[in-house]
Amino acid sequence: MSIDALLSWTLFIPLLAVVGIVVFGRNENLREASSLIAAAVLFGLVYTLFGHFQGGAEIAVSWIEILPGLDIAFKVETTGMVFALIASSLWFVTVLYAIGYMRGHSEQNQTRFYACFAVAISAVMGIAFAENLFTLFVFYEVLSLCTYPLVTHAGNDKAKQGGRIYLGILLGTSIALFLPAIIATWMLSGTLSFTPGGVFDSPVSPTMLSVLLVLFAFGIGKAALMPFHRWLPAAMVAPTPVSALLHAVAVVKAGVFSVVKVVVFIFGIDTVAELPITPFLVYLAGASILLASLVAMRQDNFKSRLAYSTVSQLGYITLGAFLASQAAIAGSVLHITMHAFGKITLFFCAGAVYVAHHKSQISELDGMGRVMPVTFIAFTLAALSIIGLPPLGGVWSKWFLMLGALDSGYLIMLAVLSISSLLNIVYLLEIPARAFLRPAPAGAQVQEARRSSVIAMVITTVMCIALFAYGGDLYEFIRSARLA
Repeated sequence: MSIDALLSWTLFIPLLAVVGIVVFGRNENLREASSLIAAAVLFGLVYTLFGHFQGGAEIAVSWIEILPGLDIAFKVETTGMVFALIASSLWFVTVLYAIGYMRGHSEQNQTRFYACFAVAISAVMGIAFAENLFTLFVFYEVLSLCTYPLVTHAGNDKAKQGGRIYLGILLGTSIALFLPAIIATWMLSGTLSFTPGGVFDSPVSPTMLSVLLVLFAFGIGKAALMPFHRWLPAAMVAPTPVSALLHAVAVVKAGVFSVVKVVVFIFGIDTVAELPITPFLVYLAGASILLASLVAMRQDNFKSRLAYSTVSQLGYITLGAFLASQAAIAGSVLHITMHAFGKITLFFCAGAVYVAHHKSQISELDGMGRVMPVTFIAFTLAALSIIGLPPLGGVWSKWFLMLGALDSGYLIMLAVLSISSLLNIVYLLEIPARAFLRPAPAGAQVQEARRSSVIAMVITTVMCIALFAYGGDLYEFIRSARLA
């Protein structure tokens, strides 16, 4: 099999998993084995592509030409490879966690859950390896549609309302803003292919480019840039494995990844740095970071606090993109990675507490660290990574984002990032402080979540530590990309 064919199989393997999931729907062991095997195979394929790509191979494939110069096509490049490695590795871990969660909570419609999850991973592979904006847009929309049944999984009125907000904002921003921006780019440049340095070779006025950049920034609603962020807290009505998918594996990461791709490969970082609208977008991203952190501090619901934390952390990535320097872009891609493993661990912990002890409010967690020590040790370490303290991986992404702010001359963003980290300490470390420093409930005994869920938490926590040790290697790989 050729290397280019392997690229296509990264999209087909999750779809083959759907067949196995549906066929074995009545046998939960075989159904879940179909997901785990497919996830392992997918990661193996992506890692194989990574090895060939590191060796200098050009890996690309075109499926179908819609119009001359407009086709569904895929190509491996550095930022997409990082995103694909994250999503493929976390699919396996999330399924492992979901086995314990879904069984422990006796969730209904589990076959539909695993099937939609697999389709979502296929869409993510399409986004990660998209060769052009048209391909990215197609799979971006598929991701929105296939995750809607996951958000509304519970089937009650609250879930349906959350699903309406979720799909309404994501489809609304795509149709009203993202699609017109793509059409305008095609008309102005004659191409939608992702090109190092940007696609606007012919003179285009800074005003027009500024309008386009705003359309992209708000049209890519999955990046949750304020004020188009409400879908993210609304989607927290979904089961915790879905929240993990939304926040760490697929949806929000697809959004901020798309923003980075547009800035680097459609506009070019040199062009973005000179546009008159860029300071506005930089300050808007900074405001999103701080405002979402302040809202997170006021949330007593465990998952809601983590949801607003995600809105804030996504602001870090969009900020890095709009700072438009080599260090800032590297910091954004690093933060996609560091946040993925840190935030998925936090959600795993929240779900474990809910399934094992039916507690969903932070005010109910007093002494729970003595009842669920593994869970809250994992939470503490992942929180420290999100905050950006060594020896956890999150320190590297924040470091390079700060360097990017210095390179771009936005010294005030150093203050924003510093204040945000302090706010992270307040709203994240309150949880393990309650869990470990307050008395345990009377008569409470040690009771963790199901074994598969605990194993998943331990894996992602270990990765938070490993990413500190290998952060330099990841940075060197990202720096090797042609960004200008």
